[in-house]
Amino acid sequence: MLKPFRTAAVLGAGVMGTQIAAHLANAGLTVYLLDIPAKNEHKNKLVETAFKKAKKQSPPIFFTDKTAHRITLGNFDEHFHYLTDVDWVIEAVVENLTIKQQLLARVEHTIRDDTIVSTNTSGLPIHNIAQGHSDSFRNRFLGTHFFNPPRYLKLLELIPTPDTSPEVLERMQWFASLYLGKGVVIAKDTPNFIGNRIGMYAMMLAIKALTDSGGYTIEEIDTLTGTIVGRPKSATFRTVDLVGLDTLVYVAKNLYPAISQDESRDMFDIPPLLNQLVETGTLGAKTGQGFYKKQGKEILSINPVTLVYESAQPMNLGNIEAIAKIPDLAQRLQALYQDQSRAGKFFQQFILKVLAYSAHRIPEITDNPADIDRAMRWGFGWELGPFEIWHVLGFETVLADMKANGISIPDWINSANRDRWGHPSHRIDDIKLSVIKSDPKRTLWENSEAALLDLGDGVALYEFRSKGNTLSLKVIDGFTHILDMIETGDFRGLVIGNEGVNFSAGANLAEMGMLAQSGIEPVVNLIVTFQSLLQRIHYFPKPIVAAIHGRALAGGCELVMACPHIVAAAETYIGLVELAVGLIPGAGGIMRMATWAANRAATESAHHIQPFLTQAFTTIGMAKVSKSAYEAQELGFLPATAKIVMNADNRLYIAKQEVICLDKIGYIPPHHNLIMVLGRPARAILEHAAYVMGKGGYITEYDRYLANRLAYVITGGELSAPSLVNEDYLLQLERDMFIPLLQQPQTQQRIAHMLKTKKPLRN
Repeated sequence: MLKPFRTAAVLGAGVMGTQIAAHLANAGLTVYLLDIPAKNEHKNKLVETAFKKAKKQSPPIFFTDKTAHRITLGNFDEHFHYLTDVDWVIEAVVENLTIKQQLLARVEHTIRDDTIVSTNTSGLPIHNIAQGHSDSFRNRFLGTHFFNPPRYLKLLELIPTPDTSPEVLERMQWFASLYLGKGVVIAKDTPNFIGNRIGMYAMMLAIKALTDSGGYTIEEIDTLTGTIVGRPKSATFRTVDLVGLDTLVYVAKNLYPAISQDESRDMFDIPPLLNQLVETGTLGAKTGQGFYKKQGKEILSINPVTLVYESAQPMNLGNIEAIAKIPDLAQRLQALYQDQSRAGKFFQQFILKVLAYSAHRIPEITDNPADIDRAMRWGFGWELGPFEIWHVLGFETVLADMKANGISIPDWINSANRDRWGHPSHRIDDIKLSVIKSDPKRTLWENSEAALLDLGDGVALYEFRSKGNTLSLKVIDGFTHILDMIETGDFRGLVIGNEGVNFSAGANLAEMGMLAQSGIEPVVNLIVTFQSLLQRIHYFPKPIVAAIHGRALAGGCELVMACPHIVAAAETYIGLVELAVGLIPGAGGIMRMATWAANRAATESAHHIQPFLTQAFTTIGMAKVSKSAYEAQELGFLPATAKIVMNADNRLYIAKQEVICLDKIGYIPPHHNLIMVLGRPARAILEHAAYVMGKGGYITEYDRYLANRLAYVITGGELSAPSLVNEDYLLQLERDMFIPLLQQPQTQQRIAHMLKTKKPLRN
């Protein structure tokens, strides 16, 4: 049995140290964050200043504001004794071998004999840091290389030394995956480990292409190394600006002398352009200019010859727009690779070199090609890793093109050894829908935008396949059909989940707009259908569990709130955001928030309910979206009973097990309950709050109008005093208010603007 860590100490309150401490606190640990003492009477000043700054970061590093209370601040002079009773110590001080060794010598004489110690270094050999320590200490020492920001980037590289105990490595891998939500790869103790070694090569290759004979511009290279090839939209040069040009130069300068045996070592020789920019203080986003510079509303890019910032020139990339519209990444990569324009030629040469370089790094940095793929997906946001791309483009095709272009290929790359690319078998607690869908017998029903899949053991899963996983007409129709199948068939219950980027973006606004053009009756019918569907889900006779992740907004949020049982990835961002498009929740969201407010109160007295009702009103009125699943519980979107998992990859498995457990104990659906609503007196309080917000300039006049409509529904309409009402009463109020709002010109303007720009309009 492996034992989880409950306490930890992070030594060093720099950017990484504070964020690592925050993520450990997110995972429920008690954390001590220590740094050097300030040179004045208040020795905690340095660590307190760093921590205060970290708490203001955006996106936030804590799941909730309360999470920060799990961290105790201290300094090395006064509080080093905190280490005497912690389970794990993480060293994250300056990248200086002597300083690290001196600090860890002190650590060894302070900690328990079972405390694990790790370093977050990315530029120093792990085994060198461990030199001079006892056998026991070296057995419990390893590298734990978190990627920045630790909360959001999935990759964690574990780097054992020859002395690291296998049991310690196994415990770290288990804990990091289950409790920290990390994707773990085991890296060899080589310069820059796995992710940064490959990532730096790809980045330097793209930067050097800027001054090559091909004449590619910054915008062209970013287009060809961005979303079109399954990489983040920041691509190359925007990424460099965010990271910092000086940081890139620092990493390359340290890497170059450390890899004398690397056949492509010259790629890490810093190009003159990069040196020039750093020397002139052009460091990227932190100095306001790097490869890009924002001037007013225009984004300029630097001319690599004149070093003058210029407007973007039209790109000469052939049929790139048509290729970019291909929805399937594999097909898009194949089309780009075969393209004969400048775009195709750049991509072919670029990707051949990246694939060859990755192949040459085996077995230097890892024995497993799959670990390189996972490192690039989890650490750098690539949708496919190098060897996965190679597979998509065709093994023999890529091999032949490498030979034709004189690109060096390692001996192990040949047809006989392709099995070494093998991706590791899935963990037992890791359900992959792609694997399930590969067996046609496990698709029980489907239409073009949804499907019912067989998870085994009497559990089915309803998967959205619509654009953005919206609750389209076909998804809603499919729900009705599959619920009949589940209710009458030999099923234990149902999981609602998918593997999209987000759980659901809500209702399909474009479809709703088209329905409205046909008259009000089709919209009324849709709202009634959706309300009835969510009520059926809530009171379904067999267990239904929603396995959620990413964004669950508007109607997607209402669906989640209707599900009586939830398994949520910690990184779930959920909210009733209808007011942003000029509407109010119309499928039970207001009713369920009114229920939440009444249930949170100590009694059914109005003065006990009012504070929670005001919170619910503000949450909906301001279109708040939770910053985590834990905050979603605080806001009322998720029940206290929701199962929150740190590793989103586990959510479908946990949801399946939840269905089985609920079935085995004898499932009883929720009971119908009356809701205490507060009537006109409470509405007056809420309307006054909206009035104050409007006078203060925080909301527009139309926002205030919408807030008043919301207040009307959530307090029970025309009721003159607090009263108990049933759910149908509030659902009717939602319908009665939703339809007129949809007809308002300002609402139609907001919807049109959202569909066009993906941003809210505050008219």
